[in-house]
Amino acid sequence: MERLAKEALAEELEYLSGWSIEDERWLVKRYRFTEFPTGIQFVNQIAELAEEVDHHPFINIEYKVVTIKLTSWRAKGLTDLDMKLAQNYDSIFLQVTE
Repeated sequence: MERLAKEALAEELEYLSGWSIEDERWLVKRYRFTEFPTGIQFVNQIAELAEEVDHHPFINIEYKVVTIKLTSWRAKGLTDLDMKLAQNYDSIFLQVTE
């Protein structure tokens, strides 16, 4: 896995709604839910995906808000995989909140 350059990160970020980069190495988004169980359902589904690809996010659950932080430890920064997972997490969010 190769770390994305700053220019590539900026370009990729244009396609991700609500995601931001923190400390030049974390891709971060806060998801808000109307009910706590829906947030837990979301976390369970992204956990399954993370396990499948062996790439695990930092997850923080605060009642109806779930914060996801992605980074690639081996690359010491963000990679294409982080961007793809962000897109997949957004899709899962849409599925569980419909």
